[in-house]
Amino acid sequence: MGKLSTHVLDTAHGRPAANVAIALYAVDGAGRTLLKNARTNADGRCDGPLLEGESLRAGCYELVFAAGDYFAAQGVALPEPRFIDRVSIAFGVADPAQNYHVPLVVTPWSYSTYRGS
Repeated sequence: MGKLSTHVLDTAHGRPAANVAIALYAVDGAGRTLLKNARTNADGRCDGPLLEGESLRAGCYELVFAAGDYFAAQGVALPEPRFIDRVSIAFGVADPAQNYHVPLVVTPWSYSTYRGS
């Protein structure tokens, strides 16, 4: 059975990003549906998979990370409006029997992602 997981790396400070708020949505033709809210732990990861087993289905999803709130809480001087505030990563799950790891690598000025294992 597959699972969906994530983690957040703060490359501005060279450490995992702790206490980042994350929202997971299912996306379809009717819009998006909130599936789960989570926060990263001290290692920048969620304490468990966001979805696993039968709850992980083929389809489109979106992860929304509150990166701007995280950097503000770290005392980083940010402009208003913030350049990077909410980071949305839209992705698809083709085979729910596989593992999908969607990490976020972020600074106040940039971000990237990839499919991990």
